[in-house]
Amino acid sequence: MSDVELFCDKSFSGADQEIVDRFVEFQNALIEADIEKLDEILSDDFRLTQSPNRSQIKKEFISEIDDGSMDVSKSDIMDPTILFDDNESASLISKVRLTAKVNGRELRWISNTVANFRKIDGIWLVVGWDS
Repeated sequence: MSDVELFCDKSFSGADQEIVDRFVEFQNALIEADIEKLDEILSDDFRLTQSPNRSQIKKEFISEIDDGSMDVSKSDIMDPTILFDDNESASLISKVRLTAKVNGRELRWISNTVANFRKIDGIWLVVGWDS
């Protein structure tokens, strides 16, 4: 059983399904602390924004996963919607419930999430995650 669950009544196809699958893959890589997979999924210019006062570039984000400062154990993706700017730029909008240890403290929270994607060489990469 996966520690990523998708709660959704809609069905997806085509590029929408590719985006949803990629976001699930991203969440799985977080849970598994799979640094190589995260490096592959996240674009070089990736930025995580957690609040107006907290944002991280790819290297900082991956470093927190790698050293265990951020240890995600469960992700629930609820009712995602996919919006396209064009054929190579899209956003996944959803509520995401994460269970994680952050600096050793067990937390569980729901956030309004926007994950931004860009298609590069035929592959969808996560370029931003506002959580």
